[in-house]
Amino acid sequence: MALVSDAYEYFDPRFRDLTVPIAQVEVLFDGCRWAEGPVWFDDGGYLVWSDIPNNRLLRWVPDQGVGFFRAESNFANGNTRDGQGRLVTCEHGERRVTRTEPDGRLTVIADAYQGKRLNSPNDVVVKSDDSIWFTDPTYGILSDYEGHKAKPEQDGCYVFRVDTTSGEIAVVADDFVKPNGLAFSPDESQLFIADSGLSHDPDGPHHIRRFDVTPDNMLSGGKVFVEVGPGVPDGFRFDTEGNLWTSAQDGVYCFDTEGNPLGKIRMPQMVANLTFGGPKRNRLFITSTHTLCAVYVAVCGAQRP
Repeated sequence: MALVSDAYEYFDPRFRDLTVPIAQVEVLFDGCRWAEGPVWFDDGGYLVWSDIPNNRLLRWVPDQGVGFFRAESNFANGNTRDGQGRLVTCEHGERRVTRTEPDGRLTVIADAYQGKRLNSPNDVVVKSDDSIWFTDPTYGILSDYEGHKAKPEQDGCYVFRVDTTSGEIAVVADDFVKPNGLAFSPDESQLFIADSGLSHDPDGPHHIRRFDVTPDNMLSGGKVFVEVGPGVPDGFRFDTEGNLWTSAQDGVYCFDTEGNPLGKIRMPQMVANLTFGGPKRNRLFITSTHTLCAVYVAVCGAQRP
């Protein structure tokens, strides 16, 4: 039987050591249509995230509030930063992955594979060797709400890796229905990838798979690590202890390194994505349908700040 507090559900006593029970979920902004892709800029002390249907990238600065990071975002979705601190973004509108240079120019990382346009890149991570890994489902071309309605040119929904030295793009996984969020384990020996196919098929998958990363940056394995519900897993992150924190329809769920559920942070709206941030990386920022929220936790995020 779950132990329940105001903001938390404890499936396992260990979750108490990962949370701050007196810390409540705070709403930092309420004015999005579908909030996504939060990324923390430690050097600037602010958070950037996407509001996909409103075609904008927003920025939250502590004690100052919210403003535009980019007013026209090409229906940006997932965001991350590379080893030089540059923003890397998945764009539904232009069906590409871009990098924002220090002067604001956009550099195209990937927009096609084998001469055919990508579907609509969704989420992206950068490995410590600067290779860029991203998922490419069809969500952004299904309608004009989060991009531009179009027929897919690719034969499937793939997971790609880009070698930023050569510019070569390669398929690393081709057996997903709707590949979505992805994240490396803290030591980068494994890559976890969500499949949210249930979103458009009642019999579709709603799980996160775990792959081993080979020395030549290929993937092996791919067994289901956890099934997530209600709803589907979208974005997720790891803490420094190797626990996985993932979005779901009714909150943020936390799983240990073996896939055992530890607990849940309740949210009143469907959660799309999350990231750790703040000076100590102990603040969990959550994009939840219309809102950007945050809550302090008792563990730090493992991703590059």
